[in-house]
This record gives sequence, structure tokens and C-alpha cells, in this order.
Amino acid sequence: MRRPLLLLGLAITVPPLCVLRAQAPGETRSVWDGVYTEEQAKRGETVYRKEGAACHGDMLTGGESASALTGGSFQANWNGLTLGDLFDRIRKTMPQSKPGSLTRQQDSDVLAFILSINKFPTGKTELYRQSEMLKEIRFETKKPAEKN
Repeated sequence: MRRPLLLLGLAITVPPLCVLRAQAPGETRSVWDGVYTEEQAKRGETVYRKEGAACHGDMLTGGESASALTGGSFQANWNGLTLGDLFDRIRKTMPQSKPGSLTRQQDSDVLAFILSINKFPTGKTELYRQSEMLKEIRFETKKPAEKN
């Protein structure tokens, strides 16, 4: 009789503990952690030149109908948000002539190009193509202090 009650008690208490563990904050990453590759940024430049330069300018400095994708104003607008937020914006609104027409890979490559122009460091792995995973990477304008 005690054993079934013990199992029932565990069944009731263990799932909430698992949920708490799953929601516990992990180590955060930022754009300063080398979250894209140089090769990915080069692919993104090719897509950008074809699909984005007409509006945002050759050097991403903005145009008559689109804001800059580099510099202080751009970085201030995205500071504290995530790469998932920026990826979703690109995905849903670009290119202006046919929003949402790029593949997830192209969107991710363009995001890598934007990061490279904003002088964030490259790494050994490519950016994700899923906004859920990109939401784990913070866009921070200032490099965080080194961890000991």
C-alpha cells in the first residue's frame, strides 16, 4: 500500500521539478561569442546585394525608404533584444518588394552579413535558422566583461 502512494507522490512532485529545471536560465550567449562564420557572412552579402541593397544601401547605411542596418542608431534599436527578434524582422518584412520570400538559410546568412558589417566577431559555427534558437543569443552593443 505504501509503495503505490510513494509512486503517486513522486509522479505529482517530479514533473514540476523537471519544468523548473528546464526553465532555469542557462549560460547566456551574445553576438560577441562568435555566433556566425565568415563563409556564412559572405553568402549573406551575396543575398543582401541582390535583395536588400536597393533599399538599405550598398554599405547598409540606409536609404530613402529604409533605415540603416549598421552604426549607432541601428545598434541602439536592437541592443538588449535577441538575434531571434532581428531574424524574425528580416524573415517577415524583407525584402520589401516580396516579404518572406527568402529561405530561412538566406535570412540567417543575411543576418550573419549584418553582424559582420557591425564588426561582431566570427566563430566556427553558423548561425541557426530557427528563431527559437536565435532567441538564446543576445544582441549587445558593448562587449561583456570577460568571465573568470
